[in-house]
Amino acid sequence: MSSSVPSPAARPRGFRRPVWLSDPNVLRTEVLAGLVVALALIPEAISFSIIAGVDPAIGLFASFTMALTIAVVGGRPAMISAATGAVAKRVAHRAEVTAATDPDGTSLVYRVTGELFFASSNDLVGRFRYATDPDRVVVDLSGAHIWDASSVAALDAVEAKYAQRGKSVEIIGLHEPSAGMHRTLSGELTGGH
Repeated sequence: MSSSVPSPAARPRGFRRPVWLSDPNVLRTEVLAGLVVALALIPEAISFSIIAGVDPAIGLFASFTMALTIAVVGGRPAMISAATGAVAKRVAHRAEVTAATDPDGTSLVYRVTGELFFASSNDLVGRFRYATDPDRVVVDLSGAHIWDASSVAALDAVEAKYAQRGKSVEIIGLHEPSAGMHRTLSGELTGGH
């Protein structure tokens, strides 16, 4: 008697046949979910490619390659495999910090420009010269925008590092949405900076 289904002893160890191979309802649901994700991925890949300054065709190819790899190899719950994670690192360096000594020579003014969010906030903390700066430091954020709590935590970390050295920090120039977020969250977060 011949059987098309291998016996459990003949199957490779740890191999389980995917449900979607044998159930047409599950197959239809999986294909529909894949199409929805693919259609959402196209504008995302193009948009992030433009932001990153690369040809949109490269972004589409990279997103397709990543999606195909994850589909074949498998992923983890809540894993970011689209263009979002890749572009965040590139955009993180868009925040610039420049230093200038005040004309009276008693303080140093750091001018921060750019978008401050989770990816750029880690960079921000390392851009100051805590040990060699004068006793009074001004951080001018008039050219920056705070987008999330991690940026507030980074500014708290900057203030704490100066305070450990007996130096004072004044944060100036926040526009209203950023100032509101800073007022609400400052001192409330514990950072790993």
